[in-house]
Formats: sequence, C-alpha cells, structure tokens
Amino acid sequence: MAKTKKQTYISAVGKRKTASARVRLYKGKGENMVNALPMEKYFPGKVNLAHWQKPFVLTETLDKYYVSVKVTGSGKEAQLEAMVLGIARAFSEANTEKFRLTLKKAGLVKRDSRKRQRRMVGTGGKSRRKKQSPKR
Repeated sequence: MAKTKKQTYISAVGKRKTASARVRLYKGKGENMVNALPMEKYFPGKVNLAHWQKPFVLTETLDKYYVSVKVTGSGKEAQLEAMVLGIARAFSEANTEKFRLTLKKAGLVKRDSRKRQRRMVGTGGKSRRKKQSPKR
C-alpha cells in the first residue's frame, strides 16, 4: 500500500444566477485551475484576470495561496462571479478576522441572489408581457 500525501485545503461554494463554483483554497505556490484548465485560458482577458485576482490582491496573498475550482451552469460572467464569491468565502474561513473584514468592505462576501424571472402562465410566453386588450 503506497502512502499518498494528503493536501490540506479549505473548501467553499459560491453561487450566482444558476452558476455554482466549488472552490478549494490551498496554501503555498501552485497554478490556479478552473475545470482542469489554467485560469487565464478559462477566463481570458485583462478584465477577467483583474476580477478573479481581487480577493488575493485585497488580502495580499497572491503568492501565498492558490485555488482549484469546479464551475458548472450559467454563462462565463456568472461563473466568474460565483468563483470570486467562493474564493472570498474560503479566505474568510482561512483567517476569520483579518481577511473577512477587508473582503466584506469590498463587497465580495455578499451573494448576488438575482436570477432570471421565469415565464408566467397566460402571458404569451414571456415573464412580464400582458395580453393585448381588444380595440373596442
């Protein structure tokens, strides 16, 4: 029986719309991965790079921690938001007092619960549309 080195991590879940991100926060240096792809390939662009690094920059832990994320559902923007929330939650678990306060001030710990409004019965296939009233 071979011994395997057990890696310790802090796990957290972030959600946005129908996207769900399961985040594992590891201590040390490593590559940030999303669905077995490097973060830069899964979320390309400078804006996205700055957005997912925000929790690391605010807590000044860019080279001290790395993450592994599994993301499902919704679109890329909602997945990115869910991932940032998951990272912020994992950091607040890692060091409760110091990290949580800075992340809370930046507004990264709060979940954005807005979802798409479902269609209503009798509205012609749309959620807010009303039926046309007769002319006379």
